[in-house]
This record gives sequence, structure tokens and C-alpha cells, in this order.
Amino acid sequence: QVLLVESGGGLVQAGGSLRLSCAASGRTFSGYTMAWFRQAPGKEREFVAGISGNDGRTRYADSVTGRFTISRDYEKNTVILQMNSLNPEDTAVYYCAADSSVFYIQDAPTLYDYWGQGTQVTVSS
Repeated sequence: QVLLVESGGGLVQAGGSLRLSCAASGRTFSGYTMAWFRQAPGKEREFVAGISGNDGRTRYADSVTGRFTISRDYEKNTVILQMNSLNPEDTAVYYCAADSSVFYIQDAPTLYDYWGQGTQVTVSS
């Protein structure tokens, strides 16, 4: 079983940056597609960014393209989400997720096998 633990959330002013980290443990991590989702109050959980398990391809939601960058460190078993130029619409709980699909970067949360507990990101105007 894969255990995911997020960290790095907090309060930041609009235009600022945050770096989220997801530490994975358990079974082989390198073969999993990893992703970040977010959920704002009263809204559905939405895909933010993902990175494939085999070749490091990335995929981003339109709303974060050019501002967020996802990366992974196989040695440390971590996935990083660097968030720049944050705005109040980015306020949400951010979740790390793992999908045993090696090739596809899915954007539907129901297709992911493992989830972290989430970390709060609040962007003030």
C-alpha cells in the first residue's frame, strides 16, 4: 500500500509562491503516475497537475499552466508542486494522489488509487 503525506501549505499573499511536497512510502513508487488535485469549499475536487510513472510527462489544468510546475524525485520518493503567481482562486485544500497506471495522466479523481490527507493553501488578496 502507498502512503502519501503532503506538506508545504500555508497562507500567502496574491502574487506569491508556495512549494508543496508529497512524500510517498510503501510499495514501489516509481511506477505510479502522481498528481495533485485541489478542492475549494463547495466545489468538486479538480485536477491540477500530474506526472507520468514511466517517462516523466506532465499535464496541467488550463488554470495553472505557466504558473505551476510538477516534478518528482525518485531517490527521495517525493513529488513537488511549485506554485507561482498565486491568486485567491487558487485557495483550496491540495491533495496528492497516486495512480497505478504507468502511462496515462488521468484527470478524474475516481481513477486514483491512493490519496494523501491534504494540505490547506490560502491566498489572500
